[in-house]
Amino acid sequence: MGTTTQMRKASSNPCCGLFLLLLVLQFISRISAIRKDPGFLERHACRNTVQGRYLLCDDNGHVCDAFSLDPLSHCCPETGERFSCYGCNLFSRCCNSYESCVSCCLDPSRTHEDEVMNVKIAKPSTAGTYASVFDFCAGRCRHSSESVVHENAYISEFHHCFSVPSNSSGASDKLAEAHLAGINVIVGRQGEPCDSVCKSVGQSCVPSKLSLLNQCEIMQKYMSCKGACLASDGADQPAEVAEDAPRHLNPGACLYTQTQSLLSCDGSHRHTRRLCPCA
Repeated sequence: MGTTTQMRKASSNPCCGLFLLLLVLQFISRISAIRKDPGFLERHACRNTVQGRYLLCDDNGHVCDAFSLDPLSHCCPETGERFSCYGCNLFSRCCNSYESCVSCCLDPSRTHEDEVMNVKIAKPSTAGTYASVFDFCAGRCRHSSESVVHENAYISEFHHCFSVPSNSSGASDKLAEAHLAGINVIVGRQGEPCDSVCKSVGQSCVPSKLSLLNQCEIMQKYMSCKGACLASDGADQPAEVAEDAPRHLNPGACLYTQTQSLLSCDGSHRHTRRLCPCA
């Protein structure tokens, strides 16, 4: 009887009622905190390139070695560089490493989802399209008809390419053509520098446009490139090696430089014909 009376007094007391309410809220918050424990959260699982001998690239664009891969999520550590283009020629969009190619390709500023999702996986019209940007990058970097010559040899050591196929949208070609608007692209005579080539038509060489010509896709439009397209270093590039050049110089091959700082309007070589931007 006495206990019942005390409980009635407590319920009628505003202070006691507030105390009980706070106690209940504290208990509920503890339950909520337990439910938010990271251990109960679903882990994000990454897809990765898997087959790399030394490196892997996950679908977040991170490159790492197999030993640093998270065994549960299959993701690379996020501490390293994301969207790495190490060993890539950003003008031709080709890399000398498969994993770097995939990582560079995943960069949204270089690969637009609305473009690649319409690209056919194979040539037949019945072929499907890629399910994601990662699928496009992983597949495109692994095999690309644009990186081979005569279907049995690579154009250059940069044979992992992620550009959109020219027969699907022509995006790469249109972009290059847009930047070359107002420029006359002229093939010079053997051993002649671009300064002389452009001067012979009453124009001047435009040094800032040499980088646009310094890629295989563009050179193959203006030159035969019978001896493939090879990476080299020289102030006379981009250029094509003359057919009568010594064999060790790869007669008929087109050459592009990997060192952009070497691009020059006054460079020349007695065994090459330069591709020159004139205006």
